[in-house]
Amino acid sequence: MKHVTYAEKSLLMDDEAADSLLEYARVLALASRADTVSVRAIGSDGNTVDAAFLLNEASIMIVESTNSTVEAPDNREAVQYMQERIDRLRNPRGAEAEEEGDLLRHGDIDLPGSP
Repeated sequence: MKHVTYAEKSLLMDDEAADSLLEYARVLALASRADTVSVRAIGSDGNTVDAAFLLNEASIMIVESTNSTVEAPDNREAVQYMQERIDRLRNPRGAEAEEEGDLLRHGDIDLPGSP
């Protein structure tokens, strides 16, 4: 369980979600990108909440360890989403070339010698 502070709000969430949130924010900032991620957490009143985080270059977040024994809400889907996006940003797929001759089949391209 970790304690996450964001925009003057404090939430408790599972370690993997908190760590993924921080890493995703870092990777987005390096790429000058932004995204919104929703996670389940425990609010300051002790209730389970759905929290949406806007992550961008200006995001300021603190993730701290805690000795809380409260069971954290499940965030598997959110963690999977963030990990997939982190991987895509770190390892972008390159553009694939068209097969030889395919360019000539595009009717909106006028090339000398094209049909």
